[in-house]
Amino acid sequence: MKIGRILILSSVLTPLFISCEDVLETKTVNEWDKNKVWNLSDLAQGVLMQAYSAIPNTPNCFDINFLDVATDNAVTNSYASNIYKAAIGGITGADNPIGNWDVCYKQMQNIHEFMEKGLRDDLSYDRVNPETDAAIKKRLEGEALFLRAWWGFALLQRYGGRTDDGEALGYPITTRFITIEEGKHPENFKRNTYQECVRQIMEDCDQAMKKLPDTYTGDNAIVGIENTGRATSLAAAVLKSRVALYSASPAFQSSKIVTLNHGADYSIADQEAYQKQWEYAALISNAVLLLDGFGSYTPLTASNLADAPTTTPADFVFRNYYNTNGMETNHFPPFYRGAAHTVPSQNLVDAFPAIDGYPIGVSKQYDPDFPYANRDKRLDLNVYYQGRQFGDNSTSIDVVAGGKDSKEFHHQASRTGYYLAKFMSKKKDMLTPTQMLSAIHYNPLLRKSEVFLNFAEASNEAWGPKVKGPDCQYSAYDVLKMIRHLSGGLPENDAYLEEMSASKELFRKLVQNERRLELAFENQRWFDLLRWGKAIEVINKHIQETEWDFYAGYTQQINKLKDYQLILPIPQSVIDNNPGVITQNPNY
Repeated sequence: MKIGRILILSSVLTPLFISCEDVLETKTVNEWDKNKVWNLSDLAQGVLMQAYSAIPNTPNCFDINFLDVATDNAVTNSYASNIYKAAIGGITGADNPIGNWDVCYKQMQNIHEFMEKGLRDDLSYDRVNPETDAAIKKRLEGEALFLRAWWGFALLQRYGGRTDDGEALGYPITTRFITIEEGKHPENFKRNTYQECVRQIMEDCDQAMKKLPDTYTGDNAIVGIENTGRATSLAAAVLKSRVALYSASPAFQSSKIVTLNHGADYSIADQEAYQKQWEYAALISNAVLLLDGFGSYTPLTASNLADAPTTTPADFVFRNYYNTNGMETNHFPPFYRGAAHTVPSQNLVDAFPAIDGYPIGVSKQYDPDFPYANRDKRLDLNVYYQGRQFGDNSTSIDVVAGGKDSKEFHHQASRTGYYLAKFMSKKKDMLTPTQMLSAIHYNPLLRKSEVFLNFAEASNEAWGPKVKGPDCQYSAYDVLKMIRHLSGGLPENDAYLEEMSASKELFRKLVQNERRLELAFENQRWFDLLRWGKAIEVINKHIQETEWDFYAGYTQQINKLKDYQLILPIPQSVIDNNPGVITQNPNY
């Protein structure tokens, strides 16, 4: 599959990169010209805020669904949802529900314009104290660098991949504002290699770490609590850990290092180079774990996500939040006035081990007559199942035929027999018409827990399950033992963990499953399957050949996911704006 080497930065280059007037337009009689924008610090800072505000507040940001519905973790009841197309192998050049090309480059332009115009010496953020002014500018520059890394990685996640000639490509790197005139010469914007993009993102993270505070607290004008939610040095470090993990993954290595075959099968062509990549990723995550103030592993709880306190949970390094009942409106069971758009799959439910740590197929503590008893605690964190009490209600979920939560009772009821628990308020009356409650919800964009998982995966690939790498305080085995015990409630004397630590290959399977359970519905499974080379195998096994469409009353043909769809298509608008210069990726 050969990928085009020249890409246009979207309508870069034409209208899609909005002007300052567009960003800040008040839609009233008051209008600011762009010269005034860059002479007023509050307005100038507002341009940078656009790059924050484009980050979704909610995790169900794929047309009111989670990206998990395009994987084996979940399905959607919303057949009209755009993400449903990805779940049935329907990604096309004209219809890409996972793509975000234009959004990313639009924010890149906002960031670069701010860096060039919003940090000038003659623009003051504190007219009284020059030292405070300089400190604020330093922090803002750090935020801009972090956000450039964030949006760069968003591009890399979706559009990075291996070409037919064996080279892994990323996206066209830009490090300055692109003018309309420059945008008329798309030949100057060639697609960089995957590793070049990685290096750029990591460099941005490194520079951001030097300029950003560790936290926002107190009433300090520079790092006061009113700035909570902005990027911190730790957020940049955690993002770097994620990027390093992706960089080492088999799907993104050169063919000189890894030979990719169909599905999950791959072979290592250069063992030394391959191991070095994983060692590097492990050491980067280890460095984050050793940072002052990082702390120990903290299990995720339901109250960290919904019905949450105003104080950000300790596990969350970078997050958004919202104080509405929108999540419940879209995903509560219909009996409780929700629409149940995203519902967990049986496949996900079966992935949670029994309380002794063994998979349910082999555990002596698993009883198929009572399938939800004696299970990993994270099952309850994620899933409502038959007989489980719903929130603070006195009644339980009933999906038995004719039950209040069954398809026979309501057409919008779950088609798997399960309902989403993660991110859901426990207040049963959230949607009661007479009171319509709200609750604080957090959307964890970067978590400390992810760093532990990143380290475990990389450390196992680099040194094996039980070997501690240089200056590492943990082995991969140590980390998984901690996560399984603290998050899952599994025994400290974990016999299954011990069995799986017999080889790197066995432990890899366990690491991948733990990552699935811990990060469920946080929109990471799709990308994990891609980087592991397992997307085709896993997703196509999950996809049915045909499916009954309740609303239309006909049998809808379901397509299997194809290899070429793992690298997303270039937006049609980019191609249309640059005729004869850029062509679509093959098979779209």
